[in-house]
Amino acid sequence: MPRALHPRAFKVTVGWTLALLFLGSVVHATESSLACPDWPTCFGTMVPEMSGGVFWEHLHRLVAGGLVLMFSLATWLVYQEARSERWLIKSCWAGLALLLVQSVFGGLTVLYRLPDLVSTTHLGLAFGFLALATSLAAATSRVGVATSAPGAGTGARDAGLARWAAVVAFLVFAQSVLGALVRHMDAGMACPDAPLCLGQVVPPLINAPIISHFSHRVLAIIVAVAVLALALRVRRRESDATLRTLAGLAAALVLAQVALGVASVLTVLAVVPVSLHTLVAAALLSSLVWLAMLSRPMRETEPGPAAVATAAA
Repeated sequence: MPRALHPRAFKVTVGWTLALLFLGSVVHATESSLACPDWPTCFGTMVPEMSGGVFWEHLHRLVAGGLVLMFSLATWLVYQEARSERWLIKSCWAGLALLLVQSVFGGLTVLYRLPDLVSTTHLGLAFGFLALATSLAAATSRVGVATSAPGAGTGARDAGLARWAAVVAFLVFAQSVLGALVRHMDAGMACPDAPLCLGQVVPPLINAPIISHFSHRVLAIIVAVAVLALALRVRRRESDATLRTLAGLAAALVLAQVALGVASVLTVLAVVPVSLHTLVAAALLSSLVWLAMLSRPMRETEPGPAAVATAAA
């Protein structure tokens, strides 16, 4: 029996976006953001010499272009296999628009020499696209269903858990955007010690770098508590193996994220912990969005793969 391909295309898109976010963090950590001083070309060509900072910056651009092509393929597959699902079509168009806007902001960061707000918006849009792509991957894959609209009707799923997971995912998103602001303000070492900040539990909040860095730490504690509480709730009340796995993964990721945050400070923003810090934040957001989507109530009757294949034929 033929199976729809677009759920797998969305999954690949999620993995591709995670790789792109990791590469973007490496670009910044290696101070390669302006290695190509022009955009969309690099020193006036699309095939520059791939050495030094140019390697990381231009590789980042190539992977970003590949992501646009990958999501375009997923959108085309939706038109071939699930054209009747209007929510899916609209979501794909929204994703393509988000990618294009995010690409423009990427160009602006270069042309205007890395302004803090533009660079932060660039990363924030990337995390927003990751959340959308994860939502589409989860919604089109749940229980082997190719095109079930999220949250439609009633079912055995727990709407309360879905809302809680969505709120925690939003907290992670907000924390990631704040972390991007800390990074682009060069405030990563505004508190050069850990777990204290300037030797105090609450440092003197005398300038923007210290305020943003300390706020990032405070929100990190809130996020960690929220994620661990969510994971504990799933472990105690849910029997679904997938939900328990996702909750356990989120708990492990948030603990790793805290450790990487401390390591980033203690190593004076070394490339490896800083880059992994961004990757783990993105993976944490994705796992929570996936958990929220799988927890949403399902339709009492949903089309199976056979029905989807028939409709697409």
